[in-house]
Amino acid sequence: MPVRPTTRPTTRSTLRSTRSVPLLLGALLAASTLTACGSGSGSDPDTVKVSFKQSTDNKIRVMDGYLDAMKKQFERDHPGKKVKLVPIKAPDADYYTKLQQMLRSPKTAPDLVYEDTFLINSDITSGYLKPLDPYLSKWKDWGQFIDTAKTAAKAADGKTYGVPDGTDTRGLWFNKSILKKAGLPTDWQPKTWDEVLSAARTIKKKVPGVIPLNVYTGKPGGETSAMQGLEMLLYGTGKDPLYDPQSKKWITGSQGFKDALKFVETVYKEKLGPDVSDALDPNMATRVRGELLPEGKLAINLDGSWLPQDWLKGAGHEWPTWSKELGLAAMPTQHGQAPGKVSMSGGWTWAVPDKAGNPDLAFEFIKTMQTTANAKRWYIANSGIAVRKDVAQDPAYVQAQPGIKFFTDLVGQTHYRPAYPAYPKVSTAMQEAMESVTTGDASVDKAASGYDDEVKSATDGAVIKK
Repeated sequence: MPVRPTTRPTTRSTLRSTRSVPLLLGALLAASTLTACGSGSGSDPDTVKVSFKQSTDNKIRVMDGYLDAMKKQFERDHPGKKVKLVPIKAPDADYYTKLQQMLRSPKTAPDLVYEDTFLINSDITSGYLKPLDPYLSKWKDWGQFIDTAKTAAKAADGKTYGVPDGTDTRGLWFNKSILKKAGLPTDWQPKTWDEVLSAARTIKKKVPGVIPLNVYTGKPGGETSAMQGLEMLLYGTGKDPLYDPQSKKWITGSQGFKDALKFVETVYKEKLGPDVSDALDPNMATRVRGELLPEGKLAINLDGSWLPQDWLKGAGHEWPTWSKELGLAAMPTQHGQAPGKVSMSGGWTWAVPDKAGNPDLAFEFIKTMQTTANAKRWYIANSGIAVRKDVAQDPAYVQAQPGIKFFTDLVGQTHYRPAYPAYPKVSTAMQEAMESVTTGDASVDKAASGYDDEVKSATDGAVIKK
């Protein structure tokens, strides 16, 4: 999903779970959201309030532009009805905190919210969202959505709480010129982890002054670190490496987890990645997209399908030649074992708060955004991967920009995060383990042991040794 982090990229933080907020901060955020939302979503029955994450980069306004267009279309097609857009300009961790504060009260709850699949089940469990099944059963377009995307917003009770607006996949972006200078092929396609590290070592030796390999890491990167970083490695070590669906328990004590941590440790111990201070910068993902890749300062980047949204005309960091300068390679499995490639997928959904004042009007706005034409417009604008079958088969979508076919083809090898309420805490434990080996504060064994303890605590002991 977004984690496609609009988000696509996600920068969730902290030593604690995203859902654990100090009382003082919570009070301040509650006050700020009261101010932002006025007297509550139910104050005007003819106005639908829509909250979404606004990019902290003032140059990136892809979501804003799309929603402005949807607002105009909705108001034209629904005389007398209005749309009030309520952007939340904040890093991802702060966005989720503020959103949760808003959802707690009918005075502050919007009518429609943008929810990452990373956290939607936590909000469902907390009772913050309304099941959409009564609406979906009467909506003919729901049949166009692929089944895997539908499950992203389905809870343990079997009900669906969100409408997905796309998905994403992940792979290796690389600078062809840098690889050529290092004597590596410009159609590079590594088959194992060792080949990735070998390429990074060669680049460090032969092309000084550039970052050989970026792997997101640590707590400041939040879910970006967990999903683009550790899980892209972990899911290349074997089947069900994070959660066992048969026993319904979380995996601890696995060699695969240690091997994934060892890869991260190697990148930073051998100085194949960014300086540790830069790697632990909460804005690292923004720097990668807006500076390091376009300026030729980064050779290989483990990242998501959405990056070109920043480089399109009018998107903020225009880079018209990116498709000529960058190459794409699938992330290999650890030893090249079947299926040979690995990807992670996330996504975002539109959800209706349980305390929304105008839920019917909110779903009407979802339907406006999800016409075939408007959905295609959104996927193309934000470099998303289509979750509607009719759009995925549309030549205009397939040919919209370089890379879409590559990332769409990865759907066959992709994995989805375990969509359970404990996942955010498990993710935080991953980030802490990554950070400790990145900084050298802990060995791989010690970091893995700490992760096991955290997961056991976070899941009330629902773990299994593997």
